[in-house]
Amino acid sequence: MSTPVRIWDLPTRLFHWALAICIVLGIVFVKIGGNAIQWHAYCGYTALALILFRVIWGFVGSQHARFANFVPSPARLIAFLRGQADGGLGHNPLGALSVIALLTVVLIQALTGLFADDDIFFQGPLAKYVSNDTVALLTSIHRFNQYLIFALVGLHIAAILYYYFIKRENLVGPMVTGDKLTDTTPKVEETVDSSRQRMLALAIFLLIILGLYFLIA
Repeated sequence: MSTPVRIWDLPTRLFHWALAICIVLGIVFVKIGGNAIQWHAYCGYTALALILFRVIWGFVGSQHARFANFVPSPARLIAFLRGQADGGLGHNPLGALSVIALLTVVLIQALTGLFADDDIFFQGPLAKYVSNDTVALLTSIHRFNQYLIFALVGLHIAAILYYYFIKRENLVGPMVTGDKLTDTTPKVEETVDSSRQRMLALAIFLLIILGLYFLIA
């Protein structure tokens, strides 16, 4: 009989949904333009803080949040693609690569946004510290990179729909509740989602926010 097991800790779940909101609102505000560009920038600052948090959490977070436990080796990826290995309780190998790719492109978008200049409504807070050529280059990367984000978000949504309708597996539910139905009994360290862990996550995020505030201000 399948029983619910805690897979995703609360900090990981909050990160996931907060980043999704930042991406959606960032797109909406940039399409509106005008004074909404400032809100687009706020979404970018928040996304940067979230990504930096997730990178740190990938080393000190719970079992399934750690990069060492879900980033696949080439051998594991090949075995999964051949159907010789299951996906495990957390991210399967393809899902793990998707997560890394999305984190990377959003990080690039947020960092280049700090130096971007559209010559009309917005200049990144760090643009004044680099040359005009560098600003132009980073602005171009910022504009092009948005299409990579669109592609990866679309791929992410397509994968969710595929798993739900074809493989009959709900990937959204566990990212809401943190729990996943399984027939196996996981190790104790795989199910940790304690108050102490949550306080650690909060402290890390607040320190990141503080550091970015002083950097940007």
